Amino acid sequence: MKKTAKVISKKITPEAELRSYIARFDPRIQKLAKSVRTAVRKRFPTANELVYDYGRSLVIGYSPSEHGIESIVSTATRADGVAFYFNNGPRLPDPKGLLLGTGKATRFVQLESARQVSHPDTEAFIAAAIELSKVPLPKSGKGGVIIKSAADKKKSATKARKR
Repeated sequence: MKKTAKVISKKITPEAELRSYIARFDPRIQKLAKSVRTAVRKRFPTANELVYDYGRSLVIGYSPSEHGIESIVSTATRADGVAFYFNNGPRLPDPKGLLLGTGKATRFVQLESARQVSHPDTEAFIAAAIELSKVPLPKSGKGGVIIKSAADKKKSATKARKR
């Protein structure tokens, strides 16, 4: 009787992969990234977390779909901290001049703590970003973690430029 070896494939879950990306950062940044993620997830329970690993930065978009372009907000974790981005940033009301950046599509605030996610000024930006979103968030359910490659994002950007 011939024995065949069983090949056991341990496929890493998207959640475990995301945690491994966060673990690359300094412990202080890890703690901030995890607490911000918890706060944003609480605010957007039905959104998908679209994860892009760029080596030096980790971007998580919160989207009603599987498409990064439809993300309403996103976080960017880097060695120097965590930024909270708002799509349609240039169109958001910002009477206090709190939003940073000059991009065509986004603006951001630098986060010192997760509590800033629920601050009234940040909440006003979130509400305005949701209002300007072309794709509504699902009313119920729970969004998942979707690992996207940096190449996926570059392909999307290239397709958008070619149109």
